[in-house]
Amino acid sequence: MAVAVTPDGHHAVSGSSDTTMRVWDLRSGQQTLQVDGHTDWVRAVAVTHDGQHVLSGSSDQTIRAWDLTTGKQVARFTGDGGFILSLAVTTDDVIVAGTASGAVYFLDFVR
Repeated sequence: MAVAVTPDGHHAVSGSSDTTMRVWDLRSGQQTLQVDGHTDWVRAVAVTHDGQHVLSGSSDQTIRAWDLTTGKQVARFTGDGGFILSLAVTTDDVIVAGTASGAVYFLDFVR
């Protein structure tokens, strides 16, 4: 459903209709981490500019932040605008998310 690459170009993160997010080593092609937590399709993913966190947006109307090394959830945002369809992160860690209903969220990501 979605893919993003870490700033160093060494890993890719994918979001899936099976509700998981997976991290892949681009040099070996091997999966290095599977992240579970959403209750519906993961439709959008984005990596922070420091490469330490990944954001996921889902049909469950949540945006979640995860530690890219451990896979532990570090933040959760719940919307009311429908499925999260797109995500981006600014250089100063503002999350921008678009929804199926046309709503746009701007959220500060505080670690």
